[in-house]
Amino acid sequence: MASWNDYNDAQSNPNLIPKGTLAKVRLTIRPGGFDDPSQGWTGGFATRGSTGAVYLNGEFTVLEGPYAKRKIFTLIGLYSPKGPDWGNMGRSFVRSMLNSARGISDKDVSPQAQAARRIGGFADLDGLEFIARIDHGTDTNGEAKNEIRGAVTPDHRGYAQAIGQHTAPGGYAASAAYAGPPQGLASPQPPSTPPAMHQGAFPPPPQQPAASSDPRPTWAR
Repeated sequence: MASWNDYNDAQSNPNLIPKGTLAKVRLTIRPGGFDDPSQGWTGGFATRGSTGAVYLNGEFTVLEGPYAKRKIFTLIGLYSPKGPDWGNMGRSFVRSMLNSARGISDKDVSPQAQAARRIGGFADLDGLEFIARIDHGTDTNGEAKNEIRGAVTPDHRGYAQAIGQHTAPGGYAASAAYAGPPQGLASPQPPSTPPAMHQGAFPPPPQQPAASSDPRPTWAR
């Protein structure tokens, strides 16, 4: 039992959701009013920062489990004047979200899977529900906060368990076969000939960024 006069073992931030927690979330894009039709960025969803970096300002709401209604704020990189890394990480993040929401293995390269990873615009991401892995980062003041940097796909052994309920952190295990999204998370099937976005819109996955004192990587500040 904790001592009443010794607070060394007290949690530094009890409001943080444990790192590695899997949770069903809904993405809401907080519009920034920036458009670049040449990139396929329309509808006013993107935000352009003072440094010239462009991103989606994501608000992720936990839908179920003990952390239901909690909100997590994370930026999804689209472009940085310092190089392609941040945009590539954003594209990887979006790919994982689409895989998770539409029940697709990341290893699936079938025509149907490729069609499901295409969107007609950022409006297709607004309201997207998927299974997220909760992470920890720091805000601009150096304080710890929750972040979402990736989604869990059917390749993860905790994916099915996370449908409709909270689940503890788990490891990965590729499934031998995949027969479609589990009941409860299925999204409308993409059209047979979905509209393609500009080549710069979304992409192949890179490595995840390390946590910093700014919600954006150093090259995007």
